[in-house]
Amino acid sequence: MLASSFAATASPAEHLLSLYRTMARIRAFENAAEETSRGGVAVFGATTDTTALVRGPLHLSTGQEAVAAGVCANLERSDYLTSTHRGHGHTLAKGADATAMMCELFGRAGGTNKGKGGSMHIADFAVGMLGANGVVAAGIGIAVGAAHSVKIRGSRAIVACFFGDGAINRGPFLEGLNWAKIFDLPVLFVCEDNRYSATTATDAMTAGEGAAARARGIGLPAETVDGNDVHAVDAAARELAARIRAGGGPQFLHALTYRVKGHVSVDAAAYRDQGEVNSALEGDPLKLAGRRLAALGVSAERIAAVDAGARAEIETALAAARAAPSPGTAEAYADVQDTGAGRWH
Repeated sequence: MLASSFAATASPAEHLLSLYRTMARIRAFENAAEETSRGGVAVFGATTDTTALVRGPLHLSTGQEAVAAGVCANLERSDYLTSTHRGHGHTLAKGADATAMMCELFGRAGGTNKGKGGSMHIADFAVGMLGANGVVAAGIGIAVGAAHSVKIRGSRAIVACFFGDGAINRGPFLEGLNWAKIFDLPVLFVCEDNRYSATTATDAMTAGEGAAARARGIGLPAETVDGNDVHAVDAAARELAARIRAGGGPQFLHALTYRVKGHVSVDAAAYRDQGEVNSALEGDPLKLAGRRLAALGVSAERIAAVDAGARAEIETALAAARAAPSPGTAEAYADVQDTGAGRWH
């Protein structure tokens, strides 16, 4: 059953538990990826070697799970999604297989992109995930292009476009939102505002009233929500997605969250005040959802079982990724654009 269909038929407790499960899976995936990128001492209690299994920059979405889960719960498999360099959570929430994703991070042949994309360029077209992107704001243009294609083809699909608060200071933000509005395209723009642009607090480098105000200035309806409250994100995304499907044109969701980890997995983020971080941790998305579940009568044991199931799933993915073969050397020449003459120019 599609997530959007499940939301319409499930009880409030069951629906929230489904959202919690998605967040728990993302958290478990990110924790495991973080440890393996460091050649960590332990992953879920199991000793590992000291060689990093995930090579290159790894941008974690730990603490931002509610945005991915709440938005993607309102997308159908035929909908599209573009992401950022911090895209594991979006990819999982859109329906990608955790094992194939872990293989991709490890650079293995069984990865979603045959091990060639890695963390920052992970994609899975089978579930409409058009790709993470290492260039800030670059996914906006891709999303708008996909949405224009959707409109030309007369499809009912919509495109969810995730980007960070730093992206609103880049040219593609203005260009993309303007194009989407002028041509009335089916795009849900999601600003995942985690308060930091790499190592700098965003409010120190962003003039004016910020993301939502800029979107309204271009004529897009914009809503701001607590991005750590998956219930609030889900409700807002459901309404905005429905407007788009009804022909209401592009919509904008400004989700205020917090980047718990450093810019990359090996960044200790010493530029942040620890008091700020501790305060943010009180608003952890899983903690907030857990409290709401308890208020709805869901037992602590059932919530713990969801957490355990998520960790077990990712343990299986880790084992499979470790055992998976690397791509063959011939793969280096596959999936490369053909110049037409069989040679490079």
